[in-house]
Amino acid sequence: MSLKQQASTGTEVDERLAALVTNANAIRAIASAVEGTLGPKGLDTMLVDKFGEVVITNDGVTILTMMEANHPAARMLINIARAQQEEIGDGTTTATVMAGAMVGAGVEQVARGVPVARVIEGIRAGVKRGLEVMMQKARPVADLDDPLIYQVALVAGRGHEDIAALVVQAARMIGREKLLDRAFRFSDTVMAEEGADNQVFMGVIVNKEPMNRQMPRELTNVGVLVIDDALEPEEIEEEALATEAGFARYMELQNQFRENIQKIIDLQVGLVLADRGVHDVAEEMLTDAGIMVVQRVANKELRRVAEHTGARMIKRTGLKKDLEQIKQCLGRCRRVFHDEKLEQVWIQDGSGKPMATVLVGAATAEVVGERERIARDAASAVQAAVRGGVVPGGGALELAVAREVEKVRASMRGMTAYGVDCVVEALKRPLAQIVANAGFNPLEKIGDVMAAQVETGNDALAVDCDTGQVADMYELGVVDPVLVKTYAFKAAGEIAEAILRIDTIIKKREDREANPKQATDL
Repeated sequence: MSLKQQASTGTEVDERLAALVTNANAIRAIASAVEGTLGPKGLDTMLVDKFGEVVITNDGVTILTMMEANHPAARMLINIARAQQEEIGDGTTTATVMAGAMVGAGVEQVARGVPVARVIEGIRAGVKRGLEVMMQKARPVADLDDPLIYQVALVAGRGHEDIAALVVQAARMIGREKLLDRAFRFSDTVMAEEGADNQVFMGVIVNKEPMNRQMPRELTNVGVLVIDDALEPEEIEEEALATEAGFARYMELQNQFRENIQKIIDLQVGLVLADRGVHDVAEEMLTDAGIMVVQRVANKELRRVAEHTGARMIKRTGLKKDLEQIKQCLGRCRRVFHDEKLEQVWIQDGSGKPMATVLVGAATAEVVGERERIARDAASAVQAAVRGGVVPGGGALELAVAREVEKVRASMRGMTAYGVDCVVEALKRPLAQIVANAGFNPLEKIGDVMAAQVETGNDALAVDCDTGQVADMYELGVVDPVLVKTYAFKAAGEIAEAILRIDTIIKKREDREANPKQATDL
């Protein structure tokens, strides 16, 4: 009898399992939606919305975040995948597949009579040991010229050599120190544009155009002013305008604003970027002075421009300072260019911190999003590899770790050992799915690989998905960042424990205070 049948038969034992089985089925459904994309032979998924808009992707987190999922357990798994994407930027499919396997194995053990508490205890022990082994097996990346960096980018970039080359080139421009900065996200430097040429340059792209066509299209050796505010006069209340004193104050503010704009001109600033709107008076004065002005720039782009040019962001009130003080806030760059075709402003060779931009070209609008996702995954993987080192991919590491975790089982007493079995099952799952997606028998190949790893002592052995033969993943260039693996494995353990701990599902009552109309009707 299957777990689903057990949960619906109505017996005392089955009623106890009903919530657990329902949640496990939801987790399994989510995992099955992405497992077909895993590995070099993984296929794409088509997502269609109610308007007929189509997204075709191989990216796990894109599938998970775009798919319709109403079950609370399913949403828990999706949130874990989203957290992995935010923290590491890659490995969401692996995390989801392992979580599905771990939860499924855990429910099977509970159905056999193993107490949930013992299963969870075993999972914790297995995950803890597994994480230790993963970190021990990591191979550090010597520098950005290490060939492993390109291989990491190629694997995460799903075999796109042009994208991998762009990402590695950008990483070398930025430098190891910047990549190690916890606040810096390398993937944010990536963008894809229809009709653009693949290129990497030292600089930042602002996805806005200058305010009007009378402004210059290109400037060299430019002073840059970054205003984290609106470039408008200070406001005054309408009621105050009706009074003589209020109107006098209004005129004073207008004159003061013109003086502030004149300061920008006197400082020979070439580029002004504003977080919000720019007043007509400022636009006219700055245009006449040959200054390029870009308004309503995304705050993330403002910060990147400021960092790259060495500018210090100021508020509009900062323009009240004297010229020398404002001058200290200016940044500089060698070139500013308005690309009319792409509707962007390029800011190149700033005098601040190095900041490379990866521009990925796409032939049509339909593939722009997917090309950008691929490049972002490659960039995230390269940054993770620099931070933590690399391990063999293709499921080789997980299988080697599974053997070490099995040794923990031997030291366990009582039923806790069954929880360790759940972790071992989850660790075998990535290789099994990669092999299945390549058209081979997973049971046969897992057996072959485990035997070969034990016989040779080489933990980098897995299956070549082209030939079906056991091969060294390092020699094939199939490598992954260890941080991607550890985060995915840890996330799988956390979601498995959270799901197994849920004993009852209760629908919450509606909050009447949050719905005053309903409260009145009642």
